[in-house]
Amino acid sequence: MHSFIAKFRITLNKIGLAIGSVFYRITFGMFPASMFYMSVDSGHLRTDVRIVEEDENSVTIAKYNKYGVIKPDSFKILATTDIHLGNDPKLRKKALQMLANHICQARPDLVIFTGDIILSRFQQVDAIQFAKLMEKIGIYWTIVYGNHEAREDKGFFKRLLLEGVSGYPHCLVKAGPEELFGYGNHIINILSGEDTLAQSLFFFDSGRDILDKYRESHGVPADMQGYDFLKKDQIDWYKQNVLSLREKYGEFKSMMFMHIPLPEYENAIEGSDEEGWKFTDKCKILYGSAYESVGCSPFNSGMFAAIKEMGSTQAVFCGHDHVNDFCALYDGVYLVYVQPGGYETYGMEEKQGWEETRRPLGVTVIKIEPDGEFFLAQRFNSMYLKENYEKAQAEKQQKKKK
Repeated sequence: MHSFIAKFRITLNKIGLAIGSVFYRITFGMFPASMFYMSVDSGHLRTDVRIVEEDENSVTIAKYNKYGVIKPDSFKILATTDIHLGNDPKLRKKALQMLANHICQARPDLVIFTGDIILSRFQQVDAIQFAKLMEKIGIYWTIVYGNHEAREDKGFFKRLLLEGVSGYPHCLVKAGPEELFGYGNHIINILSGEDTLAQSLFFFDSGRDILDKYRESHGVPADMQGYDFLKKDQIDWYKQNVLSLREKYGEFKSMMFMHIPLPEYENAIEGSDEEGWKFTDKCKILYGSAYESVGCSPFNSGMFAAIKEMGSTQAVFCGHDHVNDFCALYDGVYLVYVQPGGYETYGMEEKQGWEETRRPLGVTVIKIEPDGEFFLAQRFNSMYLKENYEKAQAEKQQKKKK
């Protein structure tokens, strides 16, 4: 019954968008203002990526040459987080135009969103709009839930949100096993050869807040409050799939993506909001800054211990903390904050009083080599601001003259 209702509601939302698009065209973009997917200027990019195989929990992809053979080429991922698309048409369009600019210039093979992307009043409709925008761009993409996107634990509207986007050809997200906590626990395997796994990407629904019903089953203290944690069934699922992939491909490398950071991120910084935050000597900091506490769960459910036990995962990527954007190497694992992309939430203007040209909004680029080695780079929205763009162009001209 729930499945029928979900499909019916999604169909109605799509019909509503189709009608809205007609009015948007005949009014030359004046009405309705909510049609953001039509207002963003983007091209349709060509992709060499194809789906090799898929099941209800995972997708295997690879880059192919013109002869239909998998090519051992580098694989580029563009990741961003906390876009917080709300109800301000101007700021929403700005965030999405910046995103489209990054995608069209960086030309990634896969785009990953690590939560808190669609938070508007008409969330279910706008999730479909977002999927249509990504379909227009033409690059494969996936998403995990943030703590603001769905206020349910594992309910109808949370599933509906996922089903609204998952039916589009370039969306790779899967609902994941029914027995696991949440929705969107899935795996994307990237091949660099017919039988060579360059990288396996694990995606987790990191929940919202600690709920009483998990206290007894997970040993959470009665008085502990705070952000949610990865559950034992998710950790077991991760371990089982590492073993299964290892049996099929041999030793391989992997990464994790989620919204709420693991508690181990706290090893990287110390301080307070009043006195400021600084990096500790427990980690090697590769880049970035810290301007707020780590918004992790106060309960450590053991995922990092599982990472160390399995010996496959090189890096963990998260969002959630809008003004932390560092990459820290802790106990052999890279703990990375994905660059946030939103204009409708708190950021450096509130925390530090920074002008827009200095704000670290943007995307994180992950370049994976055929042997699984990877490289990280930050790209900032500020490069598309008029004053910065003109400055960059002038510098290029000066270099040419020299």
